[in-house]
Amino acid sequence: MTATLTEIWRHPIKSHGREPLNSVMLEAGKPMPMDRIWAVAHERSTVDGSAWASCAQFCRVAKLPTLMAITATLDEGFGRIALAHPDQEDLTFDPDTDGEAFIGWIKRLVPQDALQPSRLVRAQVQAFTDSDFPSVTLCNHASHRAVEQRVGRPLSHLRWRGNIWIDGLAPWEEFDWDGRELRIGQTVLRVRERTERCMSTHSNPETGRRDADVLGALRSWGHQDFSVRAEVLSGGPITLGDEVTRV
Repeated sequence: MTATLTEIWRHPIKSHGREPLNSVMLEAGKPMPMDRIWAVAHERSTVDGSAWASCAQFCRVAKLPTLMAITATLDEGFGRIALAHPDQEDLTFDPDTDGEAFIGWIKRLVPQDALQPSRLVRAQVQAFTDSDFPSVTLCNHASHRAVEQRVGRPLSHLRWRGNIWIDGLAPWEEFDWDGRELRIGQTVLRVRERTERCMSTHSNPETGRRDADVLGALRSWGHQDFSVRAEVLSGGPITLGDEVTRV
């Protein structure tokens, strides 16, 4: 197997924006740096950031599709995040000190009958990935193209909210990687599980509106999965264009 790393994405605030990267330094036993390091606790949540928490504790795209249209730019040097949404004025803020300004901005996107955003929480121990272990999500362009064909029209691949995109594979080849190791650049990862998908995938990343029965397309293959989650075994830099090989 030989394939190519084509895209790298991180999501500084879980379910609230995405950002493309040209390269990143991965560390053993850790997720993508600054990926899902913050999350938005809703009004019934008890999470405080001291431990990993499931997605049910947070405001997320599965319940609030309009969040899918947020884009983010994290300035690590100044500790500020710039957010944009087609139905909202842009916001730049410090997530560790200006949480109230951010919550006010988000509330204008949330229907009154939905669970309301309450607090911006920073992960103190483990990032708020959807897995209970520090994971990096690997996505296959060929599998996405297969879903497009089943749905019957082009779909933005950003609706999957993955970290690493790979091209040059067969459709669903990534599902054969369970327990196996991959090398990307100087980094070695072990695939641990498939990613079961939810209603968030129905949302258009440009509009924030549900526009496709993606789960129905997946179920036509007898599952509801897309992408795989991996743990970093040996850290190092990864860069667009790196070769992806099985160890």
